[in-house]
Parts: sequence; C-alpha cells; structure tokens
Amino acid sequence: MKKRDRRPEEPGGQWIDALCDLLKGGALAGAAAILALLLCAVLVSAGLLRERWMEGAVLAVCVLGAMTGGLYAARRIGRRTLLVGLGVGGVLFLLLLTAGLLAYDTASVDQGGVGLLSACLCGGGIAGVLGGASKKKRRR
Repeated sequence: MKKRDRRPEEPGGQWIDALCDLLKGGALAGAAAILALLLCAVLVSAGLLRERWMEGAVLAVCVLGAMTGGLYAARRIGRRTLLVGLGVGGVLFLLLLTAGLLAYDTASVDQGGVGLLSACLCGGGIAGVLGGASKKKRRR
C-alpha cells in the first residue's frame, strides 16, 4: 500500500489515539514517580535525607512525575496541551489513589489527598504549558 492510498480514518479514531497517548503519559508519570520515590527511600536509608522531609519530597516527586508524563503526552498529541497535561496529572493522581487504596484499604482527605491532587495537577499543567508546540511568528 502506497502512502497516497491511505485508508480513511474511523470517526472516533483520533479520540481513541489521543486517549491512548494520555494513558501512556499517565503510565510514564507513574513509573517516573515510583522510581523517584525509590531513590528518596534509598536516600533516607543512607541518612542523606531526613525522614521529616519526605512529605515535601513526595509532593515534589508528584510534580516531576506529572511533568514527565505530561510532556510526553503533550508532544504526542500536539493540540490542547494544557488540557492534556492536566489529564495526565489526573491519571497520575488516580493511579496513586488506587495504589494507596490497595495498600492501606482506606483513602482520606486528611492524609494529604488534596496536596497530592494539587501537586499532580500543577505538574501536569506546567508540562502542558511548556509542552505546547511553538507557534511560528508571521512576518508582516
């Protein structure tokens, strides 16, 4: 099949591709957050990071993880990058919430859920703003 003889896309094909890229970005954000949290745990065990700093480190890791996945998804999708970044942040939050529910059998807003949601959405939003395709300026 030549490049010219492309099959016409299905009506919902673009949405499905965008959602798949969004979920891939969320999975990448989750993997990046888990690896960064593992590094933080090693630093605490080695005595290089104090245990009382872990709450802030978890929030920073959520921001960085959401930025990583958000940049990936925003580059892949290319349109409405802020919404894509926020979507990746939401997916990361839901992944972390699900992992917390599986591990502890409870989820409470008192245990830092609002801060975690804010960190995930902020990281995704930053990635959405930074990940947008640069617009070429037209000369007059």
